[in-house]
Order: sequence, then structure tokens, then C-alpha cells
Amino acid sequence: MSDLTGKTVAITGASSGLGQHFARLLADRGANLALMARRTDRLEAEVEALRAKGSKAVAIALDVSNVGAIGPALDAAETELGPIHVMINNAGVGGEGMALDITPEHFDQTFAVNTRGVYFGAREAAKRMLASGVAEASEARIINIASIAGLTVLPGLTAYCASKAAVISMTKGLAREWTRQHIAVNAICPGYIETEINAHWFATEGGQKQISRMPRKRLMDITALDEALLMLAGPAAGQITGTAITIDDGQVL
Repeated sequence: MSDLTGKTVAITGASSGLGQHFARLLADRGANLALMARRTDRLEAEVEALRAKGSKAVAIALDVSNVGAIGPALDAAETELGPIHVMINNAGVGGEGMALDITPEHFDQTFAVNTRGVYFGAREAAKRMLASGVAEASEARIINIASIAGLTVLPGLTAYCASKAAVISMTKGLAREWTRQHIAVNAICPGYIETEINAHWFATEGGQKQISRMPRKRLMDITALDEALLMLAGPAAGQITGTAITIDDGQVL
């Protein structure tokens, strides 16, 4: 079990879904948490709940599509909590739309959040990990949340699939660039987990039909990623970099 006591973890998209779950999981392992998202009212409520349980946490407003805001947000996290050890690039949007229908604005927003936000989130975190000595101590961890959509073709989600495939590729490329600086860069590719981003779909007849076509005819539980996340955030990832771990309950089989 990874002990992250005193380590500072920054999580984007932390106001709900996976980001919120990751924050609670890592708080239980002793991490100091910088929760980042656009919906600051939700962040503040989550931070208050974490503090009530004895965790050290701060809420920082951040829209990752504004890449110029990422560095200052990480600076604010370090001012409050100390050097960043773990960066979890979790913020994402759906990117639904058939190729003949999706607007250029919707396409661009999908890539702005899912791809550019991850790339520059990783870059800005790496800069600070190098400057603080966290990288030199072999404690620097960057975890990008990709998707099985980056590994297969999903109907009506071409833009989304492309954005997540780019995350997998950039994870490997950044891992290669920073391997001698001892910054571990890895990705997790989750299967379908019901969160705010997709709950409306899975409540429909079409969503239920999709679930029925999955090999195990079910969605994954939100806890399915826990062990992989803890491994990649902790000491074990000192010798793991450039990896994209698929956890999907066999959904792409």
C-alpha cells in the first residue's frame, strides 16, 4: 500500500467523478491535495470535507483549456502545500458528435481540454518538479488519465477517441524525454465508469443496449482504478514510465 504522507498531489478536474474520487483515495494515504477545476463551489465543499477528516487540502480555480493559467495554478498549490510530487491530469470533456455534424468549436474544445490541457499540465508540473528537487529525488510522478477510447474506435466519438489516443502517445513521448531526469510519466486507460460526464447516456435505452453488448454486461465501479493509481503515484513507479495501463473489465474485447 502506497504511503503518500506529506506528498503534494495536484489533481485537475477534481470537482466530481474520477477526480473527486482520486482526491479522497489519496487523502486516505496521507497526501496533501491541490484540487483544481472550474466549478470552485464544488471544490470548496470537497476541500472542507477533506479538512474535516484531517487532510491538508486547497481548492484552486483552473480551466485547463486556458494553458496560460496552469503554471500559476501549480505555483499557488506549491505556495500552500509545498513542492508538487504527483500531477494527475484528469480533466476531460466528452467530445460527442458524428464527423459530419460536429462543429469546429466543439472539436477544438475537446482537444483543448483532453489533449492540450494534459500536455501543458504535464509540462508545467515537470518544470516545478525539476526546480524543487523532487525529480532529482526520484519522487516525481505524472499520471495522465486517458481512456480505452484511445485504443479503439467508438461510434460517434471520433474526436474524443483521437484526443485520448494523443494522450497515450504524448505520455510515452514525455516519458522518453524526461527519463534521465527521473520523472515517471504514465497513463491509465479506464473503461466505462458511470460519472457525471456519461450518466445521462447510460440512463437511456441506447446506453442500456451498449452495456448489454459489453462482455460482462456491466459498467466498472469507480474504485477499479484505485490500485493502479496508487502504484503510479508511489514508490513503485520509480521504475515504471511510459506505460499506459488499461483497466476496462474486458470492455474492448
